[in-house]
Parts: sequence; C-alpha cells; structure tokens
Amino acid sequence: MTRIPASMCGVQLTGHGGLEKLVWREDIPVPRPMPGEVLVRVLAAGVNMTDLNTRKGWYGGEGRAAGWAGEMAFPRIQGSDLCGRVVALGAGVEGFRLGARVICPTNQHEPTKGNPINFVSIGSEFDGAFAQYCVVKARHLHDVSASPLTDIEIGAMPCAYGTAHNLLTRAQVAVGERVLVTGASGGVGLAAVQLALLSGADVTAQCSLQKSAPLRAFGAAILSRDSTPAFQSFDVVIDVVGGDGWQDRLDALRPGGRYATSGAVAGPMVKGDLRRVYLNDLTIYGATHQPREVFAGLVTIINTGRIRPVVSNTYPLRDIARAQDDLAAGRYPGKLVLVPPETSP
Repeated sequence: MTRIPASMCGVQLTGHGGLEKLVWREDIPVPRPMPGEVLVRVLAAGVNMTDLNTRKGWYGGEGRAAGWAGEMAFPRIQGSDLCGRVVALGAGVEGFRLGARVICPTNQHEPTKGNPINFVSIGSEFDGAFAQYCVVKARHLHDVSASPLTDIEIGAMPCAYGTAHNLLTRAQVAVGERVLVTGASGGVGLAAVQLALLSGADVTAQCSLQKSAPLRAFGAAILSRDSTPAFQSFDVVIDVVGGDGWQDRLDALRPGGRYATSGAVAGPMVKGDLRRVYLNDLTIYGATHQPREVFAGLVTIINTGRIRPVVSNTYPLRDIARAQDDLAAGRYPGKLVLVPPETSP
C-alpha cells in the first residue's frame, strides 16, 4: 500500500486579488478521504481562465468578489484540472483500484431541491489540484488508465475539453454543419475546434493569425480575430469571447442556427438586437452545468486517444505565477500545465 505523508507542497490562494495572493507552502496537511471520497496524488494540473477568474473574484460581478458558488473560504487550493493516481479510498468506495489514473470534471453535479442543475467546482468550493494531493468524491472520478495520452496531456483536458465538449453537445453539432469557433487559439476554443472536427463538422476558427498554426494543421479554416464573420454563413457559433462582436456572431448564423457560450474573455456585457434572435428562430445556449454522461463522452475520447491536446508549455507547480501570467497575456496557443514535485513518505 502507498505510504501517504503527513504534509505536502502546494499553492494556497489567500484571498481575492492579484498573483501575490498565491502562496507556496510546504507544510499543508495531506487531506484524508472521508466515506465516499478518494485521495488522489496529483500528476499534472492544467492552468485555466476559471482559475484566474476565481482568484480575482470575477464571478461575483461588479463590486462583489466571489467564486463560482458565492463567497469563498480561504485559504483555498485552486486547480480545476486534475490528472492523478488513486492512493487511498474512503469507506464505502468501490470501483476504483489503488494506482488507477483518474480525472474529474471541473463542475461536479450536486443537485438540490431548489436547483436540479446545481454543481460545485473543484478549486473553488473545495480544494483542487494545485498541490501534491487532493480529495474528490468517488462518484465524480473517471478512470483513464487505458488512455495512450501522457499525464501532462490528460492534465490539460478536463476543464477546457470538458467545457468544449459540453458546448458542442448543447449546440447539437452534427456532421457537415458549418461551425464558427471564437477564441480558437485558447484552451476551450482550440478544444472546441478539435472536437467539432472530430464530429465531422466544417470548422472555421477565429483567432489571432500569429497563433493559428495548430488550427491550420488540424484542417480548420482561419478567420482573423479582428474580422467580421460573413452574414448568415454558419449553422452553429461556439463563443467564448463575448464583448463588442456579439451581435456580429448572431448575424453570422443562418436561420434556425444555434449559439452556445461558456465564456466572455473580451467582456461579459454585450449589446444585441432581439429581433435578430426571434425573426431568425435562433437558439441561444449557456453551457456551464455538465451532465455526467457528457463528461463521460469526453472520457471515452481520452481513453481511445482520438485527439491529443495542444500543450504549449509546462511549469513546476511552484512557478504558478509565471504560468498564470503567460495565460492571461495569451502568449501561447492551447494549454499550459503545472507539474507538482514528486512525493515521498
């Protein structure tokens, strides 16, 4: 049986704010799994905009800092992407073996009487993957031991690829449809391009031309980030940008088209003409809650190795500030991944 140390290294978020709120510690107690929980040794953890947004308190809106579900408890270990190995099982846990490689969705379905799509987010409502160990409820874990992908590749996928897969599922992307993906050189956008191509769609990726090489290599058409998409030329728009170009993206949809969003990197406040929505019978989807079966579909793709993520850079976990700064500045296409130090008893 794996020996589990009493303490671990990790990064604690001490409050909402800038990079100075990320504090490296080497004396964090290793959590112990309660009934129904699993202790996982972290192998790799992707860096995502949701981590930055949570750190800043962005989800609370104007004048109110908050995490996904409201006021957060500090210190908090963030990290919404997890690839790890099972090292201990809480009472009553079945279906997992010690040593199994596992992942979990970022947003974990925990329905309540008042909210049937309620979820909690790893790294926001409970401690996440920016440490050597973390605890996750067994019902939210998925076994990816069979995957040919590396730990780092898998660690890049749960948040971005889970979000992208959910967007495409909600928008019901079908073979032969024309799909526009905005922010296509970022983590979620690039994932959406790969997954849409895998589904047989005809994909146009809108992004900075300087970071378009991976998308061209996949076979996507490229539209410059500053260009306006052609009028009524797409069946589906997958948008993670928002901001000033929102109406242009609605106008790019053919009558009966579908628009799905899960981000607003260019700004959450948008202006549009509702007449364009109802006169053209457009459907708008917000896609944050992920049904278990949707994430399970991504797990199947991972286990069969049908796509590989674009990982532009890796960093020791201790260099989290540099990694988050690189992500915020958009210096690289695709994903950035943190690797914790090896553990020892």
